[in-house]
Amino acid sequence: MIRIAPDGYPFIIIFALITILVYIFGKAWMAVLPLTVTLFMVLFFRDPDRTIPEDNGVFVSPADGKVIMIKDVYEKDYLKAESKEISIFMSIFNVHVNRAPCESNVGLIKHSPGKFLVAHKDAASIENENTVMVLEGKDGKILVRQVAGLIARRIVCKVKVGDVLRRGERYGMIKFGSRLDIYLPKDAEIQVTVGDKVKAGQTVLGILTVNY
Repeated sequence: MIRIAPDGYPFIIIFALITILVYIFGKAWMAVLPLTVTLFMVLFFRDPDRTIPEDNGVFVSPADGKVIMIKDVYEKDYLKAESKEISIFMSIFNVHVNRAPCESNVGLIKHSPGKFLVAHKDAASIENENTVMVLEGKDGKILVRQVAGLIARRIVCKVKVGDVLRRGERYGMIKFGSRLDIYLPKDAEIQVTVGDKVKAGQTVLGILTVNY
């Protein structure tokens, strides 16, 4: 049985009802379109279980999708430190549930309104609507930024400052195509390359060995 993210039920129920009403009061063939949309909503809001790595110093991907950028940066706004930035693009066909990359405390959450540029563009990270979450754990501070895309207009972040997250724990989602940026400590050994496909809570993005 397919597990569905709770945020998806209103969409699925609405289009399922439309399908039934069109089938009853219209022509059967006319119900094909709303039925297709209903099935797409089930696919989009699927939320499969994942096998979470348990090794020390491991940072897992917070999102499903494709790695579109990896670079060394100085994160000046929140971490104020040299970091390794990894950007993941989520198409409408990816699972959109976001998961915590490491065990940590939520130190900061900030939502910023903005534009809705195509999510794979570099400018989207700053100019688009986004929600920043700073996580503080034994492996240092990291930053995760949920970025709305051209179609995505709804960022969901279900945690608050002070919450404790386990590695791989679900904490939110972005609806209908988007991007997620993660800033790891500068000493993290990156385990992915541009073009790799990753899975939230399962794919190891980086390993920090200096504390172990």
